Parts: sequence; C-alpha cells; structure tokens
Amino acid sequence: MNTILNISTYQFVTLNNIAQMREELRAVAHELQIKGSILLAAEGINMTIAGLPEAVRGFMAHLHSRPEFANLPAKESWTDYVPFKKMHLKLKKEIITMKMPMIVPQAYRAAAVSPADLNRWLDQGHDDNGREVVMMDTRNQFEVDFGTFANVEHYGIKTFSQFPEQIAQHKDALMDKTIVTFCTGGIRCEKAALHMDQIGLEHTYQLEGGILKYFEETDAKYWNGECFVFDDRIAIDKNLAETAQVVCQMCKTVLTRADKLSPQYKDRVCCPHCYVENYATPRRAHLTEKLAQKGRTLPKNAQMRQEVLSDAHA
Repeated sequence: MNTILNISTYQFVTLNNIAQMREELRAVAHELQIKGSILLAAEGINMTIAGLPEAVRGFMAHLHSRPEFANLPAKESWTDYVPFKKMHLKLKKEIITMKMPMIVPQAYRAAAVSPADLNRWLDQGHDDNGREVVMMDTRNQFEVDFGTFANVEHYGIKTFSQFPEQIAQHKDALMDKTIVTFCTGGIRCEKAALHMDQIGLEHTYQLEGGILKYFEETDAKYWNGECFVFDDRIAIDKNLAETAQVVCQMCKTVLTRADKLSPQYKDRVCCPHCYVENYATPRRAHLTEKLAQKGRTLPKNAQMRQEVLSDAHA
C-alpha cells in the first residue's frame, strides 16, 4: 500500500537571505521527519520531498505561509517507502544551472501550454494557428534514454548548460514552428523557453508542469518509455508508479535499456560504465567476479586495490 507522499515543485521568485531560510526549513523538515532535496538560490526554490502525508502537507503549509511561496504549486506521487536517504538543503547560484545571467525567470515567465492542450495539438497535427508543433526535450541524454515524447527533438547534451549552444546551431530549422519545451518537472524547460524566445524563436512554449504534470493530467499517449526521476525510485511510468529499473552493483550507475543490452553488461559484475576498470582483462574479470560473489568491488585507490586483489584469492 502506497502511504508515502512525494512532492516535486519549484518556483522562480526573488529570495533574500537564503542562508537564514535554509536553517529555518532544515528545522521544520527535521521536526516533521521528511527527507528529500531542497535547493535555494536568489532566483527561487527547487524541491523534491517525501514523507508521511500529514508531514509533507505540513511542510507545504509552512512554505505557503511565507509570502514568497504563497502560490508554490505541487506535483504529487505516491510510494510505499521514502525514496530518499536523508534531507539535503543546499544554497546554489542557480536552482537549475544554465549559466545565462540574462535569463531572469523570476521577473517574467515564458508562454506555457497545458498538458491537455498539448495532447489536442498533437492530435490535430498542429497548434491552434496551424503551425507545425515540435517537441523539444531539454533534458540530458541519460534521461532521454529512459523515455521521451514521440517524434521528439533533442541534442544529446550531457548538462543543461550546453543547451544554449546547441539550440543556436539548430535555430534556423526551428523558425516559424511552434516549439514546446519540456523536462521532468518544468524547471529546465521554463528557462529554455525564455532563452529561445530571446534569440528569436517567438513561438516557443513550455509544457506546464513538465512530464510529471503531463502524466498526472492526461493519458500520456504521446509518451514512449519511462521517466527518470532524481530519487531512489530511479524511474516512473505514465501512472506515476515506480518501474523496475536496474543499478549496476559494481559502480552503482543506473542502467538504461541500451546498457543492459550491451555485451559489456554482466549481472552483478559490471556494466558498460565500469567494464574497462573491472572486467577488461581475463585476470581482472576473474577477480571482479570473485569479489562480486562477496558483495565487494575494486576500489580506485592503488594501495587499497592491491589489498583487495590479494584478498580475492582468500
């Protein structure tokens, strides 16, 4: 039975004295025994938390009591466990790093399209003005590999700060089209949409609430695969339910479908991300498998590695 409430939310709003705010929120979170991640910056808050429903709603009520967060939205999902090990509260320069100081989302929002209207546009094959609709995934390639919209445009970026450079290279092909940017919860696609509008892509919208809100409010019929989330669930499906994703037991990397189909993937032994380090030679393969049987891995420190290699023969 799913008894744990998970909330994902963000808001671009000018914040002052964020160090004091962090200590205040830390005390409230400790009292309510909730866990998760909260990022604070001068430009706003980015938060994912989980706990018993009354505790999480109590924390949200505390935030809503502050004028800055009076309209802070919330995207909800449920689990049968808390998918965080502790509470992290961090002060950042940006709540999502884009490295574009001319983008000031707390001052004005980009145009947005609701999940229901997006489905309607995709059903009819164009927006309400007859323009072709292009779905723009602003997430990292790692996340895209878990799942994305059908007929999507994405640029294989490793970090969100690479997005402006990539969109500049593809700007001409997007002119005069309606572009809908999207990401997990909306924070990246909001900044992306503002930037695209500034460089002349005037028919750009953000998907209101991101993928999570699209799952919550529609049948998500244009989504293929799963959605990576930033907690111990790893990925969720269209019903906002946790999926059966795999983590490499050696290097603790979350594995995509492509990773698991790779000849370098060996259950409980190695994956494409640690194959060279753990399995590339016959001797290394033999020792790695022996250590795997003991639930151990090869450490990176040379002296410790030698001790482990010797112990593997015991």
